[in-house]
Amino acid sequence: MKEKYINHCKSRLFKKNIFPANVGHLSIQIKIRVKKCHFCWRYLRLAYNKNVKLLKFEIIRIMKRGINLNILSVENITHSFTERKLFDKASFYLHEGDKVGVIGINGTGKSTLLKCIYRILKPDAGAVYLDGEELHSMSVKSSARKMAVVAQHNYYNFDFTVREVVLMGRAPHKKALERDNAKDYRIVEEALKTVQMDAFADRTFSTLSGGEQQRVILARALAQQTPALILDEPTNHLDITHQIMLMELVKKLNVTVISAIHDLNIAAAYCDKIYVLKDGVLEGYGTPQEVLTSELIKRIYQVDSEVVNDSRGKMHILFL
Repeated sequence: MKEKYINHCKSRLFKKNIFPANVGHLSIQIKIRVKKCHFCWRYLRLAYNKNVKLLKFEIIRIMKRGINLNILSVENITHSFTERKLFDKASFYLHEGDKVGVIGINGTGKSTLLKCIYRILKPDAGAVYLDGEELHSMSVKSSARKMAVVAQHNYYNFDFTVREVVLMGRAPHKKALERDNAKDYRIVEEALKTVQMDAFADRTFSTLSGGEQQRVILARALAQQTPALILDEPTNHLDITHQIMLMELVKKLNVTVISAIHDLNIAAAYCDKIYVLKDGVLEGYGTPQEVLTSELIKRIYQVDSEVVNDSRGKMHILFL
C-alpha cells in the first residue's frame, strides 16, 4: 500500500510537469514555478519521504540520507524533423535500478527520444542529465563510462570477431593506446557467457544471424559495466526463446534501464514503469497496471483489448 501511494504521489508530480533535475550525491534539485510551490512541497515530501527545503525562488531541494538518486533526468527536451515536432518538452526521470519502458505507435518518436539521450542526436531545446551532470557538457568517454547502448541497427564494415566486438565495450575505461589486459578479457568472457554466446567468440560478427548479433551487442554493453543501459527495441530479430532470455537477463541486472518497446506484453512483464508517447507528448506514466488499461490502449493504438491476470497474477493483454 505504501509503495502504491508513493507511486501515486510521483504520478501527480508528473502530471504537473514537475521533474527532478540536477541530481547530486546528497540532493535532488527540482525547478518549479513559484505558484506550484505548495503543491510540490506536499507531494515531494510524500513521494520521497524526505525533508523539503525551498531554495531561492525556483528550486526545491530534497535532502537524501541514502544514496538512491536519479541516474538519468530528461528536462523539457524538444526535437523536430524538418517541420514536424517528434516530441515537445518531454520530461522524465529514472531512479537508480529502475526498469523503464517507452511505448507508443511506430513513428511517434520513441527511438528518436532515446537517440537524444545517448547523444546520436542533440535536442533542439532542453537538457539531459546523467548522474547529475549535463550530458553534452561531458566528454564522450565520460558518458560512455556511465551509459551503455544497445541500438536498433549495428553495422560494421570490417570483419571483427565476436570477442573483438565485445572488447569494444572496454574502450571507455582505457587510456589512449592502452592494450587490453587479462581483466578486460575476463569481463568479456563473462559477458558472452551471460548472453549464451561464448561458443561464438571466434566467429566473425558479420556471419551471425540478426538475433545472434543483437545478443553480442548486449554483451558489449554489459562489458562496458555502466550504471545505466539504453535499449532501443531490444527484442527485434530475436525468436521468442531469446526474447524471454534477454528480458529476464535485463530485469535481473543491477543497473538502471530505459527501453523503447513495441510489444505491450513484454513491457507489462519486464518494466517497473512505463511512459506512453503520443503525438510528441508523454501521454501517461506509471506502473504497467496503472498505464496499460483497455482505455489507454484504445486511445493510443486504436485497437480493442482486454487486460487479464493469470493464476500467478501475471498481467496479459489480449487483442480482440
